[in-house]
Amino acid sequence: MKIVGLTGGIGSGKSKVLSVFSSLGVPCYESDSRAKKLMQEDLELIHQIKVLFGDDIYEGDRLNRGKLANLVFSNKTKLESLNTLVHPWVKKDFELFANQQDAVYVIKEAAILFETGGSKDCDATILVTSPEMLKIERLMKREKTDLSQIKSRMNFQWSDEKKILLADYVIDNIDWDKTLEKINKIHQMLLIIE
Repeated sequence: MKIVGLTGGIGSGKSKVLSVFSSLGVPCYESDSRAKKLMQEDLELIHQIKVLFGDDIYEGDRLNRGKLANLVFSNKTKLESLNTLVHPWVKKDFELFANQQDAVYVIKEAAILFETGGSKDCDATILVTSPEMLKIERLMKREKTDLSQIKSRMNFQWSDEKKILLADYVIDNIDWDKTLEKINKIHQMLLIIE
């Protein structure tokens, strides 16, 4: 079974692309949502997050995501510390997920697949790109946040230009009909490539 990494900058539309692969019957693992679940449920990970950021990062038994986001997206060292802490848990969780699948390939979605070196564990990678203004427009609608916060988060990810050089497949997600065509072509190629 092949492991295919799917990534894209914030606002690129990678979640929507992932949902299409899922509808094609491909087992899909969402690293971001699984990481959030692990940070909420795994007692050892919760303990380590509290050691790193203080007990008040949790309000009762709930992680204060807004507070955590404000801390890490304003401080690159804190973001790297969080990623270094959480990624081994996500990697182990993905391995458990992949071992339960019976498919030609599975997709592992990760926002910072190349940045963390996670692409080395993949047999192929798919990058979803979009023009910056379209990403910002999508994020403003989706997250009801201001431009400075969006730009700050974008600055912590590599540029599409840098990632394009590393990706096996690129989906330029501007026109949804063309995006669907590209997804189907990639799917067919992944089904036949050994």
